[in-house]
Amino acid sequence: MTDTVERRTHKAHPRTRALTRSAGNKRSVFLIVIVAMLVTIGLGAMLSASSVVSIRASSDQFELFLRQVMWVGLGMGALVVSTFVPYRFWQRMALPFYAITVVGLIVTLVVGDARNGAVRWIEVGPITIQVAEFAKFTALALLAAALTKKEALLGDLRHVFAPVATILGITSVLLLAQPDFGNVLLIVVPAFVMLAASTVPLRFVFGLGATGALTMAALAMSADYRKARLLGFLDPFSNAQGSGLQAVQSMVALGTGGFFGVGLGQSRARWSWLPNAHTDFIFAIIGEETGFAGAAIVVTLFAMLAAVGVSIAYRSKDSFGRLLAIGIVSWLTIQALVNIGGVVAVLPITGVPLPFISNGGNAMLANLFAVGVLLNISRTTASEESDEATS
Repeated sequence: MTDTVERRTHKAHPRTRALTRSAGNKRSVFLIVIVAMLVTIGLGAMLSASSVVSIRASSDQFELFLRQVMWVGLGMGALVVSTFVPYRFWQRMALPFYAITVVGLIVTLVVGDARNGAVRWIEVGPITIQVAEFAKFTALALLAAALTKKEALLGDLRHVFAPVATILGITSVLLLAQPDFGNVLLIVVPAFVMLAASTVPLRFVFGLGATGALTMAALAMSADYRKARLLGFLDPFSNAQGSGLQAVQSMVALGTGGFFGVGLGQSRARWSWLPNAHTDFIFAIIGEETGFAGAAIVVTLFAMLAAVGVSIAYRSKDSFGRLLAIGIVSWLTIQALVNIGGVVAVLPITGVPLPFISNGGNAMLANLFAVGVLLNISRTTASEESDEATS
């Protein structure tokens, strides 16, 4: 009788293992489909939004579009590689990679190319490198590694404050020197989401968060151009030809789109009415050409990305995987929220691109690489869950 029960139990194991793997694979497939749809929408929007800029720069309306296609290809390669690199590798190598990006940020300040009053890019032949895009991942990975290592000590504020102040402080100072307030925001806010998801007592999280918020507000008001953006956001029509220009023209484009849009490739805002139409304000072009319906699809896809990412983080079997997944999904979704919020004039304009959609090779490469890390966490968790089911 006992032998019969054991045989039945063992017969159930392969099915349980298959179901467990299937659930993990579904999360991975959902994530891939969501990102593929966002990238496809982005390329379609780029084809329209960048054509005028390309024509004026080189008489080739496809120049920027084809360059973006190249970066998407490189990004997909990075996604595949990071999918198959065990995510715990980033725990062991977090400090060296963080150090490399810190050196890169310093080099940017010394020999970087100045554009519009900012020094954020390093020219290497035909390629432009923006180290800040990769610093987001390395800073969040190092913070996840530090919180994991100190997990038993996080009830002591000193063991929380030291890594947070060091990692975020060094990165923020170097980025502000460029200046790049937008990417500071996209490192600091996800970092505090990670703290909230860790075993750090909430009183510490709220205390550090309040301090950080006050510091960010002070920094936002410390520079004239950031102050102008903030005041322009509060009342863009008060200076519609100055600080409020982008916000006003963005709202005009979105309003023109109505519910179903003016048609693909029919945007009028891209004809120099809306500055940075193919970069920071590409969501306005999507809203103009495909209307509220198309814009809603983009917002829904980012919401789905957040939900799948949180599910992957929740099911991770170790603290590092959980915190890294939370950091990545927070970075990508908060960046989307900040960009879209600026375009629809419910948040100040920060100059950050829309993930997977805006023009920008370094951003595309970094974002797709990060998605690959998320996929590896999902695949590893599914494998470990299926192993547990048979043990």
